[in-house]
Amino acid sequence: MSVTARYARAARKAQATGRIPALSVALRRADREPWIFTVGDSGNPDFPLDRDTRFRIGSVTKTFTAVLVLQARDQGLLDLDEPISAYLDVPAHGDATIRRLLSHTAGFQREAPGDIWDTLMPPSSAEMLAQLDRAERVLPHALRFHYSNLGLAVLGHLVARLHDTTWEKLLADRILDPLGLAATTVLPPAQAAVGYLVDAYSDAARPEPYLDAGGVAPAAQLWSTAADMATWGAFLASPETVDPDGAVLAATTLDEMRWPHTTRDETQWVSGFGLGLLLAPQGRRAVHVGHNGAMPGFLAGVYGRRGGEGVPAGLGCAVLGSSTTAAETLDLVHELLRLAVELDPADIEPWRPAAPAPREYRSALGTWWSEGSPFTFAWHAGALQARDADAPADLPPSIFAPIPDRPGVLRTVSGRETGELLRLTRDDTGAVARMHWATYRFTRLQDGFDGGLASDGPE
Repeated sequence: MSVTARYARAARKAQATGRIPALSVALRRADREPWIFTVGDSGNPDFPLDRDTRFRIGSVTKTFTAVLVLQARDQGLLDLDEPISAYLDVPAHGDATIRRLLSHTAGFQREAPGDIWDTLMPPSSAEMLAQLDRAERVLPHALRFHYSNLGLAVLGHLVARLHDTTWEKLLADRILDPLGLAATTVLPPAQAAVGYLVDAYSDAARPEPYLDAGGVAPAAQLWSTAADMATWGAFLASPETVDPDGAVLAATTLDEMRWPHTTRDETQWVSGFGLGLLLAPQGRRAVHVGHNGAMPGFLAGVYGRRGGEGVPAGLGCAVLGSSTTAAETLDLVHELLRLAVELDPADIEPWRPAAPAPREYRSALGTWWSEGSPFTFAWHAGALQARDADAPADLPPSIFAPIPDRPGVLRTVSGRETGELLRLTRDDTGAVARMHWATYRFTRLQDGFDGGLASDGPE
């Protein structure tokens, strides 16, 4: 069975097992044409199910809003650790910081005030902000994770206010147009699939009503195709393959967004949140980065895979389904990302000799000892690196960069002790004789904190 046949079989099984009226799937990687697959019936008599059928993506919308917020931060328009009252005139809860709202740790109640899911009449943006004094702070600020549509909706309007425009226009101008996500829209287009509630005890499927999210739009409004969303998943995990010039967001900022801020469950650390991004660890130092989405009649899973052995560059996947109840939709996206690595891993690049380390670092290479443990310092890919000699082979090394105008001092730019200084002390010949990393002493021989050699034993 071919690789794509395995993908298709997994999709067909999910659609049949989950009883999903329409399922659209896309798997995207930088070195292949995207694989797109559909199965089922759109429910739209004028537009049969195909790769251009549009589905509601629900809370995947939050990842777009989060990117808009980080764009504004990078422009100097806001500070993530400032309260929202610094930028919005709100009647209550103005002390909540932007960072805590992005990571769902601000304690905001889940929904905007009112029984939205009964009335299907969300407030407008102006109403939602004006009614914040009716919303509860269900948990103290920064106590723990609590998912909130309200919190992300507030941030969407905050960032729009900073640009003196609407969230919808800002989204199109700053993300959708630059990335070419032409099939991603705020309103349902003519080729939209019908969303269903599938009966638990029969094969009946009831069309669900359309809900315009109103003021909560920045948290849940968007429609899209699987192809667009697979590209978006790849952007979140590997922006250099989708936005190589950083026109939408700097790769370093997306690194920041992906750093985990909280787990979703105290006792099962199987998923967490960064800054607006859901993180699903996969073992072997791999993580799926993205978001799930749900709206009446629809479920969506949109993720990119990052880290781990064999992961192709720019690997993103989207699974969009027209049933509210089929958890298989959300499971399939992770299964396909795993299958892509298992069945069609990235090519192994051959090793080739390179230029030697600069003379000033050659005497720093080799084994050094600190706190009784060995560390290996090496020069690879044009940088000084270090790793604990006893660490697992798949643990990335620490990488150092020289600090201009500070000879013999380097900054740790990734890996263990990121941000800390490495100081090189040289002897009379100019060779590195001792190092201090994060102020810990590194020596060529195994010695104790008093400078005595381990090999000497007690005096």
